[in-house]
Amino acid sequence: MNALLGFKKDQTQMFAKDGERIPVTHIQAGPCWITEVEDKPTFKSIQLGFGTTRNISKAEEGHIKKAGLTNKLRFLRSFTVPALSDTDKPGTEVKVSDVFAVGDVVRVTGTSKGKGFAGVVKRHGFAGGPRTHGQSDRERAPGSIGATTTPGRVYLGKRMAGRMGNDRVTQRGLSVVAINTETNTLTIKGLVPGGQNGLLIIQKEPSKIPKATL
Repeated sequence: MNALLGFKKDQTQMFAKDGERIPVTHIQAGPCWITEVEDKPTFKSIQLGFGTTRNISKAEEGHIKKAGLTNKLRFLRSFTVPALSDTDKPGTEVKVSDVFAVGDVVRVTGTSKGKGFAGVVKRHGFAGGPRTHGQSDRERAPGSIGATTTPGRVYLGKRMAGRMGNDRVTQRGLSVVAINTETNTLTIKGLVPGGQNGLLIIQKEPSKIPKATL
């Protein structure tokens, strides 16, 4: 296993052994349950279930029942793994201490907070125009967006006003600073996307990235 599902609980601060004050995020990571294992010649994957809900579809209920579980799991997500072990079987409970250890470098994926429709100053950090010379009402406007006669159109991907936030965001290079095995709480150095109780995917970074030290 190299990943877990969890909920973002809160953001606060801690002090490292050398006295440095660091920002941390508490994540309710698991317990998760293995709902499906695929062992193909080209890839190997494990599907995890997390959270509970009142109602699920008949298809999801049958899928979970096939794994030998009675839980009404709210989220189902699949991850590719380099290899499978004897313990990777449907119906197995996976706790935070089974996957992560203090010092591991992880990446966290979540959905960022939605900001609604935003202008170019807030969305892209544009400076805006000057207030003088009759432009008192144009200071937050994007300005000219054209590209003259050639090509005679606006380039695809032009930074303009539009919906901001509510995107899938991955924060990489975060480190695990503490684990509470009783409550399955993972404390990570740094901030992660999304609001409280938002779904997060926590994955170990490739081994080429050295472990962080505090």
